[in-house]
Amino acid sequence: MATVSPSPTPTCEDGASAPADLTDVAIVLAPEDDVAVATRDLAGGTVLRSGGATLTVRTTVARGHKLAVRDLEAGATVRKYGQVIGRATADIAAGAHVHAHNLGMDDGARDLQVGVDRRDTVPAPERLTFQGYRRSDGSWGTRNYIGIVTSVNCSASTARMIADQFRGPVLDAYPHVDGVVALTHDTGCGLVPTSEGAQITLRTLRGYATHPNMAGLLVLGLGCEMLPAQGLLDGTGVREDVPVRTLIIQENGGIRATVRAGVAAIEEMLPVVDALRREEAPASALVLGLNCGGSDGYSGITANPALGHASDLLVAQGGTSILAETPEVYGAEHLLLRRAVSQDVADRLVDRLRWWERYAEAGGGTLDNNPSPGNKAGGLTTILEKSLGAIAKSGSSELVAVHEYAEKVAEKGLTFMDTPGYDPVSVTGIVAGGATVVVFTTGRGSVLGCKPSPSIKVATNTPMYERMSEDMDLNAGRIVDGTATVEQVGEEILARILAVASGEATVSEELDLGTDEFVPWQLGAVT
Repeated sequence: MATVSPSPTPTCEDGASAPADLTDVAIVLAPEDDVAVATRDLAGGTVLRSGGATLTVRTTVARGHKLAVRDLEAGATVRKYGQVIGRATADIAAGAHVHAHNLGMDDGARDLQVGVDRRDTVPAPERLTFQGYRRSDGSWGTRNYIGIVTSVNCSASTARMIADQFRGPVLDAYPHVDGVVALTHDTGCGLVPTSEGAQITLRTLRGYATHPNMAGLLVLGLGCEMLPAQGLLDGTGVREDVPVRTLIIQENGGIRATVRAGVAAIEEMLPVVDALRREEAPASALVLGLNCGGSDGYSGITANPALGHASDLLVAQGGTSILAETPEVYGAEHLLLRRAVSQDVADRLVDRLRWWERYAEAGGGTLDNNPSPGNKAGGLTTILEKSLGAIAKSGSSELVAVHEYAEKVAEKGLTFMDTPGYDPVSVTGIVAGGATVVVFTTGRGSVLGCKPSPSIKVATNTPMYERMSEDMDLNAGRIVDGTATVEQVGEEILARILAVASGEATVSEELDLGTDEFVPWQLGAVT
Protein backbone atom coordinates (compact mmCIF):
# COMPACT_ATOMS: atom_id res chain seq x y z
CA MET A 1 0.00 0.00 0.00
CA ALA A 2 1.37 3.39 -0.96
CA THR A 3 1.98 5.97 1.73
CA VAL A 4 0.83 9.55 1.28
CA SER A 5 3.07 12.47 2.00
CA PRO A 6 1.04 15.69 2.20
CA SER A 7 2.77 18.41 0.22
CA PRO A 8 2.29 22.17 0.15
CA THR A 9 -0.19 23.55 -2.34
CA PRO A 10 1.75 24.36 -5.54
CA THR A 11 1.63 27.85 -7.01
CA CYS A 12 1.64 29.07 -10.58
CA GLU A 13 4.28 31.36 -12.00
CA ASP A 14 2.03 34.40 -11.44
CA GLY A 15 1.68 33.49 -7.76
CA ALA A 16 -1.87 32.16 -7.96
CA SER A 17 -2.53 28.86 -6.28
CA ALA A 18 -2.63 25.90 -8.63
CA PRO A 19 -4.86 22.91 -7.90
CA ALA A 20 -3.32 20.37 -5.58
CA ASP A 21 -3.06 16.81 -6.83
CA LEU A 22 -5.72 14.42 -5.51
CA THR A 23 -2.98 12.14 -4.17
CA ASP A 24 -1.64 15.00 -2.02
CA VAL A 25 -4.87 15.19 -0.02
CA ALA A 26 -6.48 11.75 -0.37
CA ILE A 27 -5.70 8.07 -0.87
CA VAL A 28 -7.01 5.93 -3.71
CA LEU A 29 -6.50 2.38 -2.43
CA ALA A 30 -7.01 0.49 -5.72
CA PRO A 31 -7.15 1.58 -9.38
CA GLU A 32 -10.76 0.40 -9.74
CA ASP A 33 -11.98 2.31 -6.66
CA ASP A 34 -14.81 4.81 -7.01
CA VAL A 35 -13.80 6.75 -3.89
CA ALA A 36 -10.71 8.25 -2.30
CA VAL A 37 -10.17 8.67 1.45
CA ALA A 38 -9.40 12.25 2.51
CA THR A 39 -6.19 12.68 4.49
CA ARG A 40 -7.14 16.20 5.55
CA ASP A 41 -10.36 18.20 5.83
CA LEU A 42 -11.39 19.34 2.33
CA ALA A 43 -13.52 22.43 1.90
CA GLY A 44 -16.30 22.62 -0.66
CA GLY A 45 -15.10 24.28 -3.86
CA THR A 46 -11.55 22.96 -3.58
CA VAL A 47 -10.23 22.09 -7.04
CA LEU A 48 -7.95 19.06 -7.35
CA ARG A 49 -5.98 17.55 -10.19
CA SER A 50 -6.97 13.96 -10.92
CA GLY A 51 -5.15 12.36 -13.81
CA GLY A 52 -5.35 14.75 -16.70
CA ALA A 53 -8.52 16.45 -15.44
CA THR A 54 -9.68 18.50 -12.49
CA LEU A 55 -12.04 17.45 -9.71
CA THR A 56 -14.06 19.93 -7.67
CA VAL A 57 -14.94 19.01 -4.08
CA ARG A 58 -18.73 19.56 -3.89
CA THR A 59 -19.16 19.94 -0.11
CA THR A 60 -16.94 19.68 2.94
CA VAL A 61 -15.33 16.24 3.24
CA ALA A 62 -13.81 15.53 6.64
CA ARG A 63 -10.51 13.77 7.15
CA GLY A 64 -11.04 10.00 6.93
CA HIS A 65 -14.22 10.33 4.88
CA LYS A 66 -14.80 9.31 1.27
CA LEU A 67 -14.75 11.50 -1.85
CA ALA A 68 -16.20 10.28 -5.16
CA VAL A 69 -13.56 10.23 -7.89
CA ARG A 70 -16.07 9.64 -10.71
CA ASP A 71 -19.77 10.10 -11.40
CA LEU A 72 -21.95 7.26 -10.08
CA GLU A 73 -25.58 6.60 -10.92
CA ALA A 74 -28.14 5.62 -8.30
CA GLY A 75 -28.04 1.87 -7.85
CA ALA A 76 -24.41 1.53 -8.97
CA THR A 77 -22.00 -0.46 -6.84
CA VAL A 78 -19.33 1.60 -5.08
CA ARG A 79 -15.81 0.24 -4.60
CA LYS A 80 -13.08 0.83 -2.03
CA TYR A 81 -10.07 -1.47 -1.44
CA GLY A 82 -10.99 -2.80 -4.92
CA GLN A 83 -14.09 -4.35 -3.28
CA VAL A 84 -17.78 -3.42 -3.18
CA ILE A 85 -18.67 -1.43 -0.05
CA GLY A 86 -22.27 -0.65 -0.99
CA ARG A 87 -24.63 0.79 -3.60
CA ALA A 88 -25.33 4.41 -4.40
CA THR A 89 -28.80 5.36 -3.10
CA ALA A 90 -28.77 8.52 -5.24
CA ASP A 91 -26.82 9.94 -8.16
CA ILE A 92 -23.33 10.85 -6.93
CA ALA A 93 -21.25 13.40 -8.79
CA ALA A 94 -17.47 13.27 -8.92
CA GLY A 95 -16.14 15.30 -5.99
CA ALA A 96 -19.14 14.61 -3.76
CA HIS A 97 -18.94 13.36 -0.19
CA VAL A 98 -19.86 9.66 -0.13
CA HIS A 99 -21.44 8.59 3.12
CA ALA A 100 -24.70 7.44 4.74
CA HIS A 101 -26.78 10.02 2.86
CA ASN A 102 -25.99 8.49 -0.54
CA LEU A 103 -24.47 5.05 0.11
CA GLY A 104 -26.37 1.98 1.31
CA MET A 105 -25.89 -1.74 1.82
CA ASP A 106 -25.29 -4.07 -1.11
CA ASP A 107 -26.90 -7.47 -0.53
CA GLY A 108 -25.60 -9.00 -3.74
CA ALA A 109 -24.11 -12.48 -3.66
CA ARG A 110 -20.36 -12.71 -3.22
CA ASP A 111 -18.07 -15.22 -4.89
CA LEU A 112 -17.35 -17.68 -2.07
CA GLN A 113 -14.41 -19.60 -3.49
CA VAL A 114 -12.47 -21.72 -1.01
CA GLY A 115 -8.70 -21.94 -0.74
CA VAL A 116 -7.81 -20.26 -4.03
CA ASP A 117 -5.52 -17.70 -2.34
CA ARG A 118 -3.76 -20.12 0.00
CA ARG A 119 -0.04 -19.66 0.31
CA ASP A 120 2.45 -21.73 2.21
CA THR A 121 3.90 -19.96 5.22
CA VAL A 122 7.63 -19.59 4.75
CA PRO A 123 9.40 -20.07 8.09
CA ALA A 124 11.26 -16.97 9.19
CA PRO A 125 15.04 -17.26 8.80
CA GLU A 126 15.65 -15.65 12.21
CA ARG A 127 14.05 -17.32 15.22
CA LEU A 128 12.76 -14.68 17.61
CA THR A 129 12.36 -15.10 21.36
CA PHE A 130 10.79 -13.45 24.39
CA GLN A 131 11.18 -13.79 28.14
CA GLY A 132 8.22 -15.79 29.44
CA TYR A 133 7.04 -18.08 32.20
CA ARG A 134 7.38 -21.78 31.42
CA ARG A 135 4.28 -23.69 32.55
CA SER A 136 4.01 -27.35 33.48
CA ASP A 137 1.70 -28.16 30.54
CA GLY A 138 4.21 -26.86 27.97
CA SER A 139 2.57 -23.46 27.48
CA TRP A 140 4.28 -20.12 28.14
CA GLY A 141 2.83 -17.22 30.09
CA THR A 142 3.52 -13.55 29.54
CA ARG A 143 2.21 -12.50 32.96
CA ASN A 144 1.98 -13.98 36.49
CA TYR A 145 -1.51 -13.37 37.92
CA ILE A 146 -3.51 -14.87 40.75
CA GLY A 147 -7.12 -15.10 39.62
CA ILE A 148 -10.30 -15.11 41.66
CA VAL A 149 -12.78 -17.02 39.48
CA THR A 150 -16.42 -16.51 40.48
CA SER A 151 -19.04 -19.10 39.66
CA VAL A 152 -21.97 -16.70 40.01
CA ASN A 153 -22.72 -12.97 40.22
CA CYS A 154 -23.74 -13.48 43.86
CA SER A 155 -20.06 -13.93 44.76
CA ALA A 156 -18.84 -10.96 42.71
CA SER A 157 -18.74 -8.37 45.51
CA THR A 158 -16.91 -10.77 47.82
CA ALA A 159 -14.33 -11.45 45.10
CA ARG A 160 -13.73 -7.74 44.61
CA MET A 161 -13.33 -7.22 48.36
CA ILE A 162 -10.64 -9.90 48.44
CA ALA A 163 -8.82 -8.56 45.36
CA ASP A 164 -8.92 -5.00 46.74
CA GLN A 165 -6.77 -6.12 49.66
CA PHE A 166 -3.92 -6.67 47.18
CA ARG A 167 -3.94 -3.32 45.40
CA GLY A 168 -1.17 -0.76 45.71
CA PRO A 169 2.10 -1.24 47.64
CA VAL A 170 0.95 -4.46 49.34
CA LEU A 171 2.43 -6.44 46.42
CA ASP A 172 5.76 -4.56 46.42
CA ALA A 173 7.29 -7.46 48.33
CA TYR A 174 6.31 -9.78 45.45
CA PRO A 175 7.79 -8.16 42.31
CA HIS A 176 7.17 -11.25 40.17
CA VAL A 177 3.42 -11.22 40.82
CA ASP A 178 1.55 -9.03 38.34
CA GLY A 179 -1.57 -8.76 40.46
CA VAL A 180 -4.69 -10.36 41.87
CA VAL A 181 -7.63 -10.11 39.48
CA ALA A 182 -11.28 -10.74 40.37
CA LEU A 183 -13.12 -12.22 37.38
CA THR A 184 -16.69 -11.21 38.14
CA HIS A 185 -19.68 -11.45 35.83
CA ASP A 186 -23.47 -11.01 35.70
CA THR A 187 -24.65 -14.60 35.41
CA GLY A 188 -24.05 -18.12 36.77
CA CYS A 189 -27.58 -18.81 37.98
CA GLY A 190 -31.08 -18.72 36.52
CA LEU A 191 -29.65 -20.44 33.47
CA VAL A 192 -30.71 -23.68 31.88
CA PRO A 193 -27.53 -25.65 32.66
CA THR A 194 -27.47 -27.40 29.28
CA SER A 195 -28.24 -24.23 27.32
CA GLU A 196 -25.82 -22.56 24.94
CA GLY A 197 -25.57 -19.58 27.29
CA ALA A 198 -24.62 -21.72 30.29
CA GLN A 199 -22.04 -23.63 28.26
CA ILE A 200 -20.49 -20.39 27.00
CA THR A 201 -20.23 -19.02 30.55
CA LEU A 202 -18.67 -22.24 31.80
CA ARG A 203 -16.26 -22.43 28.87
CA THR A 204 -15.18 -18.82 29.44
CA LEU A 205 -14.54 -19.27 33.15
CA ARG A 206 -12.61 -22.48 32.53
CA GLY A 207 -10.59 -20.78 29.79
CA TYR A 208 -9.46 -18.10 32.22
CA ALA A 209 -8.81 -20.60 35.00
CA THR A 210 -6.47 -22.61 32.77
CA HIS A 211 -4.89 -19.60 31.04
CA PRO A 212 -1.06 -19.57 30.83
CA ASN A 213 -1.02 -16.15 32.52
CA MET A 214 -2.75 -17.52 35.63
CA ALA A 215 -0.28 -18.78 38.23
CA GLY A 216 -2.69 -19.18 41.16
CA LEU A 217 -6.47 -19.64 41.53
CA LEU A 218 -9.12 -18.94 44.12
CA VAL A 219 -12.51 -20.29 43.03
CA LEU A 220 -15.33 -18.48 44.78
CA GLY A 221 -19.02 -19.43 44.89
CA LEU A 222 -22.15 -18.67 46.87
CA GLY A 223 -23.30 -22.25 47.32
CA CYS A 224 -26.73 -22.57 45.68
CA GLU A 225 -26.00 -21.50 42.10
CA MET A 226 -26.64 -23.51 38.93
CA LEU A 227 -22.93 -23.41 38.03
CA PRO A 228 -21.47 -24.64 41.34
CA ALA A 229 -17.97 -23.56 42.25
CA GLN A 230 -17.03 -27.08 43.33
CA GLY A 231 -17.46 -28.37 39.78
CA LEU A 232 -16.23 -25.35 37.91
CA LEU A 233 -12.81 -26.83 37.23
CA ASP A 234 -13.88 -30.46 36.75
CA GLY A 235 -12.23 -31.93 33.69
CA THR A 236 -10.37 -28.74 32.81
CA GLY A 237 -6.88 -30.05 33.41
CA VAL A 238 -5.75 -27.18 35.60
CA ARG A 239 -1.96 -27.20 35.53
CA GLU A 240 -0.22 -29.09 38.29
CA ASP A 241 1.96 -26.04 39.01
CA VAL A 242 -1.08 -23.87 39.93
CA PRO A 243 -2.11 -23.62 43.60
CA VAL A 244 -5.92 -23.77 43.80
CA ARG A 245 -8.34 -23.01 46.64
CA THR A 246 -12.16 -23.11 46.60
CA LEU A 247 -14.36 -21.13 49.00
CA ILE A 248 -18.16 -21.22 49.35
CA ILE A 249 -19.69 -18.16 51.01
CA GLN A 250 -22.65 -20.01 52.52
CA GLU A 251 -20.44 -22.73 53.97
CA ASN A 252 -17.70 -20.39 55.13
CA GLY A 253 -19.84 -18.20 57.39
CA GLY A 254 -20.80 -15.31 55.10
CA ILE A 255 -19.05 -12.48 53.30
CA ARG A 256 -16.75 -11.21 56.08
CA ALA A 257 -15.52 -14.68 56.98
CA THR A 258 -15.02 -15.55 53.30
CA VAL A 259 -13.05 -12.36 52.66
CA ARG A 260 -10.75 -13.20 55.58
CA ALA A 261 -10.32 -16.77 54.34
CA GLY A 262 -9.79 -15.61 50.75
CA VAL A 263 -7.12 -13.10 51.76
CA ALA A 264 -5.35 -15.78 53.78
CA ALA A 265 -5.48 -18.22 50.86
CA ILE A 266 -3.94 -15.71 48.48
CA GLU A 267 -1.29 -14.73 51.00
CA GLU A 268 -0.23 -18.40 50.99
CA MET A 269 -0.04 -18.39 47.18
CA LEU A 270 2.00 -15.20 46.83
CA PRO A 271 5.44 -16.64 47.72
CA VAL A 272 4.83 -19.61 45.42
CA VAL A 273 3.88 -17.43 42.46
CA ASP A 274 6.61 -14.88 43.19
CA ALA A 275 9.24 -17.63 43.06
CA LEU A 276 8.61 -18.13 39.34
CA ARG A 277 11.10 -16.53 36.95
CA ARG A 278 11.07 -15.58 33.29
CA GLU A 279 13.28 -17.48 30.87
CA GLU A 280 13.90 -17.45 27.15
CA ALA A 281 10.94 -18.73 25.14
CA PRO A 282 10.40 -19.08 21.38
CA ALA A 283 8.09 -16.56 19.70
CA SER A 284 6.22 -19.59 18.39
CA ALA A 285 4.78 -20.01 21.90
CA LEU A 286 2.86 -16.73 21.69
CA VAL A 287 -0.88 -16.62 21.07
CA LEU A 288 -1.82 -13.19 19.68
CA GLY A 289 -5.34 -11.79 19.93
CA LEU A 290 -6.34 -9.42 17.10
CA ASN A 291 -9.10 -6.90 17.85
CA CYS A 292 -10.27 -3.42 16.95
CA GLY A 293 -12.68 -0.91 18.41
CA GLY A 294 -13.75 2.65 17.75
CA SER A 295 -12.75 2.17 14.11
CA ASP A 296 -12.55 5.02 11.62
CA GLY A 297 -11.86 5.61 7.94
CA TYR A 298 -8.14 4.99 8.46
CA SER A 299 -8.43 1.68 10.34
CA GLY A 300 -8.27 -0.42 7.17
CA ILE A 301 -5.45 1.72 5.76
CA THR A 302 -2.99 2.03 8.64
CA ALA A 303 -3.26 0.13 11.94
CA ASN A 304 -5.19 -2.94 10.73
CA PRO A 305 -2.95 -3.84 7.77
CA ALA A 306 0.12 -3.09 9.90
CA LEU A 307 -1.20 -5.48 12.54
CA GLY A 308 -1.91 -7.97 9.76
CA HIS A 309 1.74 -7.77 8.72
CA ALA A 310 2.81 -8.33 12.34
CA SER A 311 0.48 -11.33 12.50
CA ASP A 312 2.02 -12.78 9.34
CA LEU A 313 5.49 -12.34 10.84
CA LEU A 314 4.41 -14.14 14.01
CA VAL A 315 2.83 -16.97 12.01
CA ALA A 316 6.11 -17.29 10.12
CA GLN A 317 7.75 -17.82 13.52
CA GLY A 318 5.35 -20.70 14.17
CA GLY A 319 3.06 -18.66 16.43
CA THR A 320 -0.73 -18.33 16.62
CA SER A 321 -3.06 -15.43 15.86
CA ILE A 322 -6.78 -15.22 16.65
CA LEU A 323 -9.04 -13.03 14.51
CA ALA A 324 -12.56 -12.48 15.89
CA GLU A 325 -15.68 -10.26 15.76
CA THR A 326 -17.89 -12.24 13.37
CA PRO A 327 -20.30 -9.34 12.60
CA GLU A 328 -17.24 -7.38 11.45
CA VAL A 329 -16.23 -10.09 9.01
CA TYR A 330 -19.68 -10.08 7.40
CA GLY A 331 -19.45 -8.92 3.80
CA ALA A 332 -15.74 -9.60 3.60
CA GLU A 333 -15.87 -13.30 4.39
CA HIS A 334 -15.12 -14.18 0.78
CA LEU A 335 -11.56 -12.91 1.29
CA LEU A 336 -11.06 -15.17 4.31
CA LEU A 337 -12.63 -18.17 2.56
CA ARG A 338 -10.13 -17.78 -0.25
CA ARG A 339 -7.42 -18.49 2.35
CA ALA A 340 -9.16 -21.36 4.15
CA VAL A 341 -7.10 -24.55 4.31
CA SER A 342 -10.10 -26.84 3.84
CA GLN A 343 -13.78 -26.95 2.96
CA ASP A 344 -14.53 -27.82 6.59
CA VAL A 345 -12.87 -24.64 7.84
CA ALA A 346 -14.76 -22.63 5.22
CA ASP A 347 -18.08 -24.26 6.14
CA ARG A 348 -17.58 -23.51 9.82
CA LEU A 349 -17.04 -19.82 9.09
CA VAL A 350 -20.07 -19.62 6.78
CA ASP A 351 -22.20 -21.45 9.37
CA ARG A 352 -21.34 -18.85 12.00
CA LEU A 353 -22.18 -16.00 9.64
CA ARG A 354 -25.57 -17.55 8.83
CA TRP A 355 -26.19 -17.92 12.58
CA TRP A 356 -25.48 -14.21 13.02
CA GLU A 357 -27.91 -13.30 10.24
CA ARG A 358 -30.66 -15.23 12.04
CA TYR A 359 -29.65 -13.79 15.41
CA ALA A 360 -29.76 -10.20 14.14
CA GLU A 361 -33.09 -10.77 12.40
CA ALA A 362 -34.62 -12.27 15.56
CA GLY A 363 -33.58 -9.11 17.38
CA GLY A 364 -35.29 -6.90 14.81
CA GLY A 365 -32.13 -5.76 13.07
CA THR A 366 -29.59 -6.62 10.40
CA LEU A 367 -25.83 -6.94 10.47
CA ASP A 368 -25.57 -3.61 8.65
CA ASN A 369 -26.68 -2.01 11.92
CA ASN A 370 -23.15 -2.72 13.19
CA PRO A 371 -21.27 0.48 12.28
CA SER A 372 -21.65 2.64 15.40
CA PRO A 373 -22.24 6.41 15.42
CA GLY A 374 -18.54 6.80 16.24
CA ASN A 375 -17.57 4.61 13.28
CA LYS A 376 -19.71 6.74 10.99
CA ALA A 377 -18.34 9.99 12.40
CA GLY A 378 -14.89 8.62 11.58
CA GLY A 379 -15.82 7.98 7.94
CA LEU A 380 -17.15 4.40 7.84
CA THR A 381 -20.57 3.91 6.24
CA THR A 382 -21.62 0.27 5.74
CA ILE A 383 -20.72 -3.00 7.41
CA LEU A 384 -19.12 -4.04 4.11
CA GLU A 385 -16.66 -1.18 4.34
CA LYS A 386 -16.02 -1.77 8.03
CA SER A 387 -15.47 -5.51 7.55
CA LEU A 388 -13.07 -5.07 4.65
CA GLY A 389 -10.91 -2.88 6.86
CA ALA A 390 -11.32 -5.13 9.89
CA ILE A 391 -10.10 -8.34 8.28
CA ALA A 392 -6.90 -6.56 7.27
CA LYS A 393 -5.79 -7.46 10.82
CA SER A 394 -5.50 -11.07 9.63
CA GLY A 395 -2.75 -10.30 7.12
CA SER A 396 -2.40 -12.81 4.29
CA SER A 397 -1.81 -16.08 6.14
CA GLU A 398 -3.88 -19.20 5.59
CA LEU A 399 -6.96 -19.62 7.78
CA VAL A 400 -6.35 -22.91 9.61
CA ALA A 401 -9.27 -23.17 12.06
CA VAL A 402 -12.60 -21.64 13.14
CA HIS A 403 -13.59 -21.83 16.82
CA GLU A 404 -16.69 -21.25 18.91
CA TYR A 405 -16.63 -18.48 21.49
CA ALA A 406 -14.03 -19.07 24.24
CA GLU A 407 -12.94 -22.44 22.84
CA LYS A 408 -9.33 -23.38 23.46
CA VAL A 409 -7.18 -22.50 20.43
CA ALA A 410 -4.46 -25.11 20.01
CA GLU A 411 -3.55 -24.71 16.33
CA LYS A 412 -0.51 -22.85 15.02
CA GLY A 413 -1.17 -20.18 12.41
CA LEU A 414 -4.09 -17.83 11.74
CA THR A 415 -7.34 -18.87 13.40
CA PHE A 416 -10.79 -17.34 13.76
CA MET A 417 -13.06 -17.20 16.82
CA ASP A 418 -16.78 -16.48 16.70
CA THR A 419 -17.41 -13.46 18.93
CA PRO A 420 -19.66 -10.40 18.90
CA GLY A 421 -18.20 -7.13 17.71
CA TYR A 422 -18.62 -5.55 21.16
CA ASP A 423 -15.03 -5.07 22.29
CA PRO A 424 -15.01 -6.32 25.93
CA VAL A 425 -17.09 -9.40 25.04
CA SER A 426 -14.95 -10.18 22.01
CA VAL A 427 -11.63 -9.81 23.82
CA THR A 428 -12.92 -11.85 26.77
CA GLY A 429 -13.58 -14.74 24.37
CA ILE A 430 -10.16 -14.40 22.75
CA VAL A 431 -8.36 -14.41 26.09
CA ALA A 432 -10.44 -17.39 27.27
CA GLY A 433 -9.25 -19.14 24.10
CA GLY A 434 -5.64 -18.65 25.19
CA ALA A 435 -4.41 -15.29 23.83
CA THR A 436 -1.39 -14.30 25.90
CA VAL A 437 -1.01 -10.86 24.24
CA VAL A 438 -3.73 -8.74 22.61
CA VAL A 439 -3.17 -5.96 20.06
CA PHE A 440 -6.11 -3.59 19.85
CA THR A 441 -6.37 -1.03 17.04
CA THR A 442 -8.53 2.07 17.35
CA GLY A 443 -9.29 5.20 15.38
CA ARG A 444 -11.66 7.01 17.70
CA GLY A 445 -9.74 6.20 20.89
CA SER A 446 -10.86 3.02 22.69
CA VAL A 447 -9.08 2.43 26.01
CA LEU A 448 -9.53 -1.30 26.64
CA GLY A 449 -7.46 -3.45 28.99
CA CYS A 450 -7.88 -7.22 29.40
CA LYS A 451 -6.28 -8.90 32.42
CA PRO A 452 -4.59 -11.34 32.68
CA SER A 453 -3.25 -10.61 29.15
CA PRO A 454 -1.63 -7.29 28.26
CA SER A 455 -3.40 -5.11 25.67
CA ILE A 456 -1.27 -3.10 23.21
CA LYS A 457 -3.29 -0.24 21.71
CA VAL A 458 -2.42 1.05 18.24
CA ALA A 459 -3.81 4.36 16.98
CA THR A 460 -4.90 4.59 13.35
CA ASN A 461 -4.29 8.34 12.99
CA THR A 462 -1.85 10.88 14.37
CA PRO A 463 -4.32 13.53 15.65
CA MET A 464 -6.02 11.00 17.92
CA TYR A 465 -2.68 9.56 19.01
CA GLU A 466 -1.45 13.02 19.98
CA ARG A 467 -4.72 13.83 21.75
CA MET A 468 -4.73 10.52 23.69
CA SER A 469 -1.02 9.71 23.80
CA GLU A 470 -1.24 8.58 27.43
CA ASP A 471 -3.69 5.84 26.38
CA MET A 472 -2.01 4.64 23.17
CA ASP A 473 1.06 2.43 22.83
CA LEU A 474 1.91 3.02 19.17
CA ASN A 475 0.94 5.39 16.34
CA ALA A 476 0.16 3.81 12.97
CA GLY A 477 -1.07 7.16 11.67
CA ARG A 478 2.47 7.75 10.43
CA ILE A 479 1.53 5.57 7.45
CA VAL A 480 -0.91 8.22 6.22
CA ASP A 481 1.46 10.99 7.29
CA GLY A 482 4.02 9.51 4.90
CA THR A 483 6.71 8.90 7.52
CA ALA A 484 6.39 5.09 7.73
CA THR A 485 5.15 2.16 5.66
CA VAL A 486 2.70 -0.56 6.60
CA GLU A 487 5.59 -3.03 6.77
CA GLN A 488 7.68 -0.79 9.03
CA VAL A 489 4.84 -0.26 11.48
CA GLY A 490 4.04 -3.98 11.36
CA GLU A 491 7.60 -4.77 12.35
CA GLU A 492 7.35 -2.23 15.18
CA ILE A 493 4.15 -3.90 16.39
CA LEU A 494 5.86 -7.30 16.45
CA ALA A 495 8.81 -5.84 18.34
CA ARG A 496 6.38 -4.32 20.85
CA ILE A 497 4.57 -7.65 21.19
CA LEU A 498 7.85 -9.38 22.09
CA ALA A 499 8.82 -6.62 24.53
CA VAL A 500 5.42 -6.66 26.24
CA ALA A 501 5.40 -10.46 26.34
CA SER A 502 8.75 -10.17 28.13
CA GLY A 503 7.27 -7.95 30.84
CA GLU A 504 7.23 -4.40 29.46
CA ALA A 505 4.07 -2.69 30.76
CA THR A 506 1.45 -1.34 28.36
CA VAL A 507 -0.37 1.93 29.03
CA SER A 508 -3.46 -0.08 30.02
CA GLU A 509 -1.42 -1.93 32.62
CA GLU A 510 0.05 1.31 33.95
CA LEU A 511 -3.56 2.42 34.60
CA ASP A 512 -4.47 -1.00 36.07
CA LEU A 513 -7.20 -1.55 33.47
CA GLY A 514 -8.62 -4.94 32.56
CA THR A 515 -10.74 -6.14 35.48
CA ASP A 516 -14.09 -4.56 34.55
CA GLU A 517 -13.54 -5.54 30.91
CA PHE A 518 -14.02 -9.22 31.74
CA VAL A 519 -17.45 -9.60 30.06
CA PRO A 520 -18.46 -13.12 29.01
CA TRP A 521 -20.97 -13.34 26.15
CA GLN A 522 -24.46 -13.94 27.54
CA LEU A 523 -26.83 -16.07 25.50
CA GLY A 524 -29.73 -18.36 26.28
CA ALA A 525 -32.81 -18.40 28.46
CA VAL A 526 -32.70 -17.03 32.00
CA THR A 527 -35.47 -18.35 34.26
